[in-house]
Amino acid sequence: MGGWADGSVPLPSPPLPSPPAGAGRRLRSPRRGRSPPPAPPPPFNGAPGAGAGPGAVRVPAMEHPPLPLLLALALGLAAAAKSPYQQVLQHSRLRGRQHGPNVCAVQKLIGTNRKYFTNCKQWYQRKICGKSTVISYECCPGYEKVPGEKGCPAALPLSNIYETLGVVGSATTQLYSDRSNLRPEIEGPGSFTIFAPSNEAWASLPAETLDSLVSNVNIELLNALRYHMVNKRVLTDDLKHGTTLNSMYQDLPIQIHHYPNGIVTVNCARLLKADHHATNGVVHVIDKVIATTTNSIQHIIETEESLETLRAAVAASDLNSLLESEGQYTLLAPTNEAFEKIPRETLNRILGDPEALRDLLNHHILKSAMCAEAIIAGLTMETLEGTTLDVGCSGEELTLNGKPIIANKDVLATNGVVHFVNELLIPDSAKTLFELAQESEVSKSMDFFRQAGLSSHLTGSERVTLLAPVNDVFKDGLPVVDSNMKNLLLNHIIRDQLSSKYLYHGQKLQTLGDKELRVFVYRNNLCIENACIAAHDKRGRFGTLFSVDKMLTPPSGSVMDVLKADHRFSTLVAAIQSAGLTENLNRPGTFTVFAPTNEAFRAMPQGELNKLMGNAKELANILKFHVADEILVSGAVSALVRLKSMQGDKLEVSTKNNVIHVNKEPVAESDIMATNGVIYAVNSVLQPQASRPQERGDEPADPALEIFKQASALSKVSQRNPRLAPVYSRLLARMKENSGGF
Repeated sequence: MGGWADGSVPLPSPPLPSPPAGAGRRLRSPRRGRSPPPAPPPPFNGAPGAGAGPGAVRVPAMEHPPLPLLLALALGLAAAAKSPYQQVLQHSRLRGRQHGPNVCAVQKLIGTNRKYFTNCKQWYQRKICGKSTVISYECCPGYEKVPGEKGCPAALPLSNIYETLGVVGSATTQLYSDRSNLRPEIEGPGSFTIFAPSNEAWASLPAETLDSLVSNVNIELLNALRYHMVNKRVLTDDLKHGTTLNSMYQDLPIQIHHYPNGIVTVNCARLLKADHHATNGVVHVIDKVIATTTNSIQHIIETEESLETLRAAVAASDLNSLLESEGQYTLLAPTNEAFEKIPRETLNRILGDPEALRDLLNHHILKSAMCAEAIIAGLTMETLEGTTLDVGCSGEELTLNGKPIIANKDVLATNGVVHFVNELLIPDSAKTLFELAQESEVSKSMDFFRQAGLSSHLTGSERVTLLAPVNDVFKDGLPVVDSNMKNLLLNHIIRDQLSSKYLYHGQKLQTLGDKELRVFVYRNNLCIENACIAAHDKRGRFGTLFSVDKMLTPPSGSVMDVLKADHRFSTLVAAIQSAGLTENLNRPGTFTVFAPTNEAFRAMPQGELNKLMGNAKELANILKFHVADEILVSGAVSALVRLKSMQGDKLEVSTKNNVIHVNKEPVAESDIMATNGVIYAVNSVLQPQASRPQERGDEPADPALEIFKQASALSKVSQRNPRLAPVYSRLLARMKENSGGF
């Protein structure tokens, strides 16, 4: 069949039951591509034909089973969740079914012999570990092709484990079973499971290791093979994640991991071909020769020379007991080289701080065992510290947070797995504020604070929160640092270590510059005065970093104080005083003031301006229309926000091309902060709805009149109809009264 590729496939197959008779003969499906009949259920207790022989309990057949029984069976079948392996295998079968029965689609990593059954995501991405793959179609495990037939209609011959090893691509294991005198056992009666290393797995062993095995076949090789065996039939559905199986060598444990992506590992060796049934058990082909594991993670740290610094750090943080206890962890073990890459000052600070050191080490421990073979795409893993790491792969290399820093992988322990890393992973919780900001979107702010001589507040043990403007704020360069600028920067440092998720509307915060800042919580933003938080906060050892979208402007007086101090608003100040509103804007409150500038008043016709200024009641009404009784800073305006003015009408605040508009008029300056509100400078005097000139009279339009006006053709019909004529005449008269005739 053209376009097929023969070879091993990587993931297990569904259970294939023993044929009731004629073992060794091909089971052929009907021709013309029809699917074979359903297979009988797997034999009870792993014994071929069990449950059908003498002594078996027979249930009388029911010609018409009761409906409740059928419903119960249906619900039971639906509830039986498939294992991740079975789900991936099913997807591969679906992708291969166009080529005939029992055909599976597999992805092969280009340039290697590594093959994988495909899940939906991989199928469309055509990548594994970031590398391109090619799709081939092969017989699903347990089946073979028949000349002249489409697909793989024949089941593989059923034989004992020894014979099966030769059929499934583990001829080397078969050979060594013969040499070590294991053959009689795996040819004879029983129920065994063997995790058989592939031919390539044996060939990849170091020469000295292989020599020591084959030179002592009756002890070393036999023991090694028996460690790959379990004294019962175990199918992939029985290989539960995080469980252990007792091997046939001194009952030493074999660690099983069954991952959500369908990968199944045995002591971190990946199952390549699984669930190959034999008359006396089952064969799973794996990609490595596995070795016995008797050491805990702590023991590995104590005996490995390259982990000397880590050993001292673990002892100082009292993590010894955890790393030698039962469990399933992944230790990303930093080597001596990794510690040496850290600046000495930083390393000494962390090693001398028990809390920071413990956070550092917990950041290198994952909550579950993760074998390298199970990582075929990026995933997020939780650490004991409560943070997450992005674990991925690039070709043959594992990556952490996108970096290929794993030097030695899959060192198995009794309580997990160890990967050696050549870079230290310092969590935010062990960093100073300056370290949090390195190579971030606020790095220019850090230079600014350093120039102002404020480094001591950001590197010591003082509990603070830093409001750091993002780099875009300084795209034209850093401002000159003088005494006023230093005081302003001090007001960007809050006297407490905060978390943004616990801030609430109206909260007051004290700064190192002795200013009081207000918190504003909006539907789409969280702001401190005029500066809104632009990214998730980073919590360090003693300080928290808030990235904000602009330089903070602390309030410097009431609304009236701010207006009086700005010469642009002298006409407005006089108008407020004339209208008797001075006291209102001096009192405590939460005002948003759209303040017309002197230019706005000059733009009014002189007569209209004189009339307005001479009418205190009308002037107060207009001015109140410019004031809302809630604080709205520009960072809270995303599309359209409606505010109720103190006059009663609505103000519509919107943003277009990064410019704030109020009632469609552009704002000249935003976010002039006052202790009792915020001011926007506008270059026009806003008019309430009632004061705007109307295109038509005050009387609302009559919908009936509009209909008659737009449909004059109805007039003739109406006049001819005796029932409609009087109505038409009355409406026509009303139209003439309101419009002066047509």
